[in-house]
Amino acid sequence: MAERGNTMVPVPHTLPGARRIHGTIAHDLGVNIVAGRYQPGETLPGEIEFAQSLGVSRSAYREAVRILIAKGLVESRTRTGTRVSPRERWNLLDPDVLAWSFESEPSEVFVRDLFELRMIVEPAAAELAALRRDDADLQRLHEAVEGMRRHGLATAEGQAADQLFHTAILSAARNAPLVTLASSIGAAVSWTTIFKHRKRGLPRDPLR
Repeated sequence: MAERGNTMVPVPHTLPGARRIHGTIAHDLGVNIVAGRYQPGETLPGEIEFAQSLGVSRSAYREAVRILIAKGLVESRTRTGTRVSPRERWNLLDPDVLAWSFESEPSEVFVRDLFELRMIVEPAAAELAALRRDDADLQRLHEAVEGMRRHGLATAEGQAADQLFHTAILSAARNAPLVTLASSIGAAVSWTTIFKHRKRGLPRDPLR
């Protein structure tokens, strides 16, 4: 739970031991921010108030805030406290921010934007990869395709193979700035795939 004024705002359940305490706090606050429970410009609870309400140390709260600052979600200033940043400052392609966005129902506009990003980046990357790939790239792509064929996208193994396929294409494009987007694009691929099939089973054959 995260405290907002006198109201405790529920957040998705976090498994004990799954992450360090400051990571858990950053996760819970991040989910509340991207879900709109804390609006841009709104001040988060002070560290003393927050730490006491959850029974955590002030240093853990400060470290969590630093994580959120690095992702562009909040800004902290002396005397004015920690405020939620305007949405245009958020690092929406940060893998954690993407994951937090999909822990609640993301807006149709945001999902559309991610699919548009994929349409812009992936075909161009595939074209470059077709021109520049080497035998090692082809082997990685072959292994990824076989992994998807064998496991399907309903399993963790198949999903890992799917992500490997997209990462291999970006790597084979031989474009350094594009490669730096690999984790972000991979996260976007994973979450949009899960979202697309959230109300029906994943296809048995992901290659069709």
